[in-house]
Amino acid sequence: MPDGHPLAALAATWRGAGEGEYPTIADFAYTEELVIAPVPDRPLAHWRSTTRDAATGEPRHAESGFLRATTHGLELVVAHGFGIVEAAAGSFDGGVLALRSRGLLRTASAKQVDEVERRYELDGETLRYAIAMAAVGVPLTHHLRAELRRA
Repeated sequence: MPDGHPLAALAATWRGAGEGEYPTIADFAYTEELVIAPVPDRPLAHWRSTTRDAATGEPRHAESGFLRATTHGLELVVAHGFGIVEAAAGSFDGGVLALRSRGLLRTASAKQVDEVERRYELDGETLRYAIAMAAVGVPLTHHLRAELRRA
């Protein structure tokens, strides 16, 4: 991805570990690989995240889609393996990628998710994030945090 591309700073394979919590589930630890891969000559990148249980290595969450640079900021459109499609909008400023869901579509069997907020902080070769979620009757609440390193 050329240096002048709006997503150049984020383009990488990122690997690390995180922790999750939510009022309706037991706390958990995970490892993650996040790939943000440029699409040549387009202001967008493929976005693919896969996580594994930190203790067993078993696959857990996965999401795949696109991070899009627009004249109004950034958009993230991803499909989650648990039956949700998330469309979010936000900005990337001063090394901080802040996104808030604009729409969440779920399959008939997926749990209700009402809102998602994501905050990624780029610090050199490190990408840290926190994700909050409103779901299954619980208001917007911290859900995930992780620290990833550029691979």
